[in-house]
Amino acid sequence: MKQYQDKYFKRAKKENYAARSVYKLKEMDKKFHLFRRGQTVLDLGAAPGSWTQFAGERVGREGRVLAVDIQDTRHGFADNITFLQADVFSDSPELLAAMEPLAPFDVIISDMAPKTTGIKFADQANSLELCEKALEVAVKHLRKGGSFAVKIFEGGEINDYRAALRVHFDKIKNFKPHSSRAESKEIFIVALGFKGNDS
Repeated sequence: MKQYQDKYFKRAKKENYAARSVYKLKEMDKKFHLFRRGQTVLDLGAAPGSWTQFAGERVGREGRVLAVDIQDTRHGFADNITFLQADVFSDSPELLAAMEPLAPFDVIISDMAPKTTGIKFADQANSLELCEKALEVAVKHLRKGGSFAVKIFEGGEINDYRAALRVHFDKIKNFKPHSSRAESKEIFIVALGFKGNDS
């Protein structure tokens, strides 16, 4: 598939980010202050790695980022980043070993998207399923007071998903970055103030 080439694509190339999607996370961070120095971050569906790069920059050398994706990436990362090619939903020994020294995480981010079929309702359903699984990971591995940001395709079930988030987080916000393509059906939900595993 031909990559969408616009000012964000060209800017990402110039600034040595792996993809234009980095600017979506930058906008989210500017608005919601997701990252601070010294935090631990889990990046779900991280390839090709632009969100990982930015998170690594924001948490600094004192922080750590664990990036996980079933696809590999050819992009290089800073020393405070570990990229693991694995299924983040598998609870494999390798994945759990990588998580163990870092969890609970301060921030969990997910830019995961299903392979689109072109069938609107199927794509929405598949996106929702990924988001529900990402929430399970967040509830299991997020620090109390932590933040969760997830991409979802707009559709009728989004309010149900927000309701599920509300059980576990103090604040739930929808966000559509300027750097998202105008025709894109993606939005991001930012959940702040994790209530803890006993919520």
